[in-house]
Amino acid sequence: MLGSKIAWDDTVLPFQLDASDIRGRVVRLDGVLDRILSQHDYPPEIEALVAEMALLTTMIGHSMKLRWKLSLQVRGDGPARLIATDYYAPEKDGEPGQIRAYASFDEERLVRGVNPFAQIGKGYFAILIDQGKGMTPYQGITPIAGGSLASCAETYFAQSEQLPTRFSTSFGKSRLSGSSESWRAGAVMLQKMPKASPFAAPQETDGTEGLLSASDILNEDDLEGWNRANIFLDTVEDMELIGPRVQLTELLVRLFHEDRPRVFDPRPIEFGCSCSEDKVRQSLSIYSARDIAHMTTDEGVVTADCQFCGAHYVLDPKTLGFEAEKDPDGDDD
Repeated sequence: MLGSKIAWDDTVLPFQLDASDIRGRVVRLDGVLDRILSQHDYPPEIEALVAEMALLTTMIGHSMKLRWKLSLQVRGDGPARLIATDYYAPEKDGEPGQIRAYASFDEERLVRGVNPFAQIGKGYFAILIDQGKGMTPYQGITPIAGGSLASCAETYFAQSEQLPTRFSTSFGKSRLSGSSESWRAGAVMLQKMPKASPFAAPQETDGTEGLLSASDILNEDDLEGWNRANIFLDTVEDMELIGPRVQLTELLVRLFHEDRPRVFDPRPIEFGCSCSEDKVRQSLSIYSARDIAHMTTDEGVVTADCQFCGAHYVLDPKTLGFEAEKDPDGDDD
């Protein structure tokens, strides 16, 4: 049982630690995460992976100069086959960013009561950036390692961007006074901004299995400030992260007052999905009439479901594919 809801829910607050040249994000998700997870009947192990990915995606997406979409994907050979999330940047200043997420898993192979991260097995963690029409998409990949999805993201930034990055996350179900049980989550992201090219020779890394760590990237002075901020972050408690009693500004002052935290305008986050009937039709436009016939149900229709938002589309097969007999509005070609 928690106290009453406060204004920081479904919010990202950017900040900077002036004394350490560290930027960061602190985020709280409640209604957004509850919307994502309530649409699916995921086992607890999968819910935990989706919740952590949603937090990471929100913070990373908001920290980038993004024109359209950031996607995070985890693919493994374990029971948790795929965790996929998308963050859509706001079109205008002050508008909310949007996030969606879903998971694909093999329920028969799930091991209940085991660390959710172990359900992924061997695989990779990928970040995909799509800046929109006319721009070349970017994709960065790092192996699954470190014991958590947050560790995978930290490894990506160290390896691909040479930016020491730290995430602290917490999530779970709670119940506000006078309301039903729902999901709440919170997290802090720290990222060191180097003054010069910090790349270190990979053969001299301190990281696990040859992966870069902060000590491989930073000089001695920068490493001292980075380590100090991480020690402060280690003291954060789960209830401070997920709220609602501790406000985000109070949390930053409590953790990092020695490094002079400076906050910027908070940004709202909401659930959003880009699926539409037109996009379903476009995806089916490459198929012949014979292919469409194989997709047609006994009721004489073609159906499609969005994995992210649960939208259900029912389409006339005669309006689909490059050999369509009718337009979607019913006119014969």
